[in-house]
Amino acid sequence: MPADATDLPSAKSLGQPRWATAALVLADGSVFWGRGAGATGQAVGEVCFNTSITGYQEILTDPSYAGQIITFTFPHIGNVGANAEDVETITPAARGCVLRADITQPSNWRSLRPLSDWLAAMDLIAITGVDTRRLTRRIRDGGAPNGVVVHSPGAPIDIDAALRAATAWPGLEGMDLARGVSCMQSYAWDATRWTLGAGYGRQDNPRFHVVAVDFGAKQNILRCLADAGCRVTVLPATATAVDVLRHRPDGVFLSNGPGDPAATGAYAVPMISGVLDAGTPLFGICLGHQMLALALGARTEKMHHGHRGANHPVQDLATGKVEITSQNHGFLVVEDSLPSGVRVSHRSLFDGSVEGLAVDGKPVFSVQYHPEASPGPQDSHYLFHRFVDMMTPDGKKD
Repeated sequence: MPADATDLPSAKSLGQPRWATAALVLADGSVFWGRGAGATGQAVGEVCFNTSITGYQEILTDPSYAGQIITFTFPHIGNVGANAEDVETITPAARGCVLRADITQPSNWRSLRPLSDWLAAMDLIAITGVDTRRLTRRIRDGGAPNGVVVHSPGAPIDIDAALRAATAWPGLEGMDLARGVSCMQSYAWDATRWTLGAGYGRQDNPRFHVVAVDFGAKQNILRCLADAGCRVTVLPATATAVDVLRHRPDGVFLSNGPGDPAATGAYAVPMISGVLDAGTPLFGICLGHQMLALALGARTEKMHHGHRGANHPVQDLATGKVEITSQNHGFLVVEDSLPSGVRVSHRSLFDGSVEGLAVDGKPVFSVQYHPEASPGPQDSHYLFHRFVDMMTPDGKKD
């Protein structure tokens, strides 16, 4: 029996369907009944949607999803199972996920366990059997709402309590979530990208040293830096400019991450400004891109429902080429706020929003999307080599 959305009074009057073991309750009172999978319990967060048709394990372990419940628009999630390699962090920060179809037994040679078992091990709550098209339209038209996902196979679900939790949650605007997903101390990284038959490699002959500031870095971003010839030192989100520059890096990387860039920027922007003043080549993505813009004097703002998927067309304005990108962000840089000398380098072909920045005459650039392709196409891998070129004397390729 398919689950559907009803308003709260109808849900109360009908009661919990006998087949339902889970519910998604939105702050506006909407209730989506379904069947639970993964962990049991209750989780609150912002409900968003992702349009990717593959890479669900990478999505669920992307630290940028801290505080969010992910609705997958692709109906068949879980059919390739789960493994130990396709993860972007050891401990997922997402709050849960919403699926259309029940999770089936895996059918893939790389699978080590069913997705439902992996979700339970990761303490992630899932609800299946939901009309995700209807939910996605609601998010598209009304914006990303706060919500609560509940999985209670052995007891009735208290809709009133879930609704109170959803309405009481303050939302992502104004939240600094980077501290909660960043590393606690510095460490060295030398793993390179995965290859068929060999798995992950090691960078044993680096040409450059990059300091990566971890605001919620995906591991494949670090692998791409190592793959491009870099020895990587990862520092916590709270690192200062002195902390960064004492490593004498050839370049500094500002990672992706969750939450409001203005909130995290309260401590990160002074660090970024110090690196800019030192003239060290600088590359930022996602949250790093947004906070670089703040350090340069621009503003950021919350989006209506964000960009999340692996099929977003972006144009590189310098070359005219269009790349298909992987994205996950709910805030953007306000173009009208960009100061003189800072130009838009990439633009979304979906809505025209800023997807990249460059500083005239300086080795500084950033992009809003995730160029490491986990998940997503590999169109944007050239950006890591562009960064390396900036670290080469005179900016010339070897």
